[in-house]
Amino acid sequence: MSWGLADQAVSSLTNFAVGIVVARSLGAVEFGAFGLAWVTYGVVLNLCRGLATDPLLVRFSGVERMSWRAAVAQVSGSAVVLGAVAGGGSVLVGALLGGTVGSAFVALGLVLPALMLQDSWRYAFFAAGRGRSAFANDLVWGVALVPALLVADREPSVFGFVLAWGVAAGAAALCGWMQSRVMPRPGGTWRWLVEHRELGVRYMLENVSISGASQLRMYGLGALAGLAAVGTVRGAELLLGPFMAVLMGLSNVAVPEASRVVRRRPRGLPLFCLVLGGAQAGVALLWGLGLLLLLPDSWGRFVLGDVWPTASALILPATLSVMFASISAGAAAGVRALGAARLSLRAQTWASLAYATGGLVGAALGGARGSAWGVATATFIGAVVWWVQLRSGHRVHLRPPLPRTTRSAPPLGTARGEETS
Repeated sequence: MSWGLADQAVSSLTNFAVGIVVARSLGAVEFGAFGLAWVTYGVVLNLCRGLATDPLLVRFSGVERMSWRAAVAQVSGSAVVLGAVAGGGSVLVGALLGGTVGSAFVALGLVLPALMLQDSWRYAFFAAGRGRSAFANDLVWGVALVPALLVADREPSVFGFVLAWGVAAGAAALCGWMQSRVMPRPGGTWRWLVEHRELGVRYMLENVSISGASQLRMYGLGALAGLAAVGTVRGAELLLGPFMAVLMGLSNVAVPEASRVVRRRPRGLPLFCLVLGGAQAGVALLWGLGLLLLLPDSWGRFVLGDVWPTASALILPATLSVMFASISAGAAAGVRALGAARLSLRAQTWASLAYATGGLVGAALGGARGSAWGVATATFIGAVVWWVQLRSGHRVHLRPPLPRTTRSAPPLGTARGEETS
């Protein structure tokens, strides 16, 4: 648990540092182009995790070393193949678009295979119970970023910064191969996808739904209000970056803890989820108030450069969005601990739909500010949806089982909440 939190902290804070460097070196327009490449990377990453690394965690955690090595060879190879396919599409789109946005997508396409491979090593190490190795690998990425960003900053451009970010990930990916002593097998991609399709497809849909909604919102914001608006929204999100590191780190351990509550005292699950989500929301509120009331304007300009004046106006709606997302995260941990995968997918789908709709409608009505308030409203709706699904799944879980003579056996591996829902 400790190494998981430490690894997530390094990963999130490294991403935060990259965003700060790029925001300071480039204007709002070019930073907006960087933001579009960033959310596209998030979609590809979640797709790759759903199809490859999430099934690895479910089925090959704590297994004997030979089984783990064989699975990791296929998973890491799948990550390279998926990254290459997505990267080829990104290069093609970038070449067709041209300009600042096009150069960002071309650079992203060149480094996507390395980015996906590096992330696959993290999951492989966690499956083997080697959280320290995952932490070390992300630390290598962070250290390699320092010289890479210094070189890119000599002649600042979106292309150079995205390329530097990916090259540093490539150094960490090479280190992952040395740590694991497993050679990726791209030829095993199809076999892995077919053998684990019943898990992979569902995980992919759930993972991609929220990142796809974020991507759609950013694309729509850029089309409706311009790249500067994208840079403004991304800048406001960066200000919440250190807290998001804590939130994402807690999400790694929230589901196992909720599962223990389900086994030991199932009636206490809603209270556990409420305390978990409420505590995170409270910390988010304190962080946002600190930014609003205590952060001097000169410090804000030092951190974000020219992006600060417009981004600072979005701190309040961005803080509310994170608070409601924290409350959703508490409920989501409970739903997943109940094994109610259908309820989880349903809640994620509705929350993602609300997110995209709120962000786009707000952008059409009020640019970056309207989009920020639209997303805040959408995350509130998403929190309500998640808690409704938790209540439904919890009620089914507590329901006494039917007599064996009148109850047909559920399919092997199906949780009671999922079966009934």
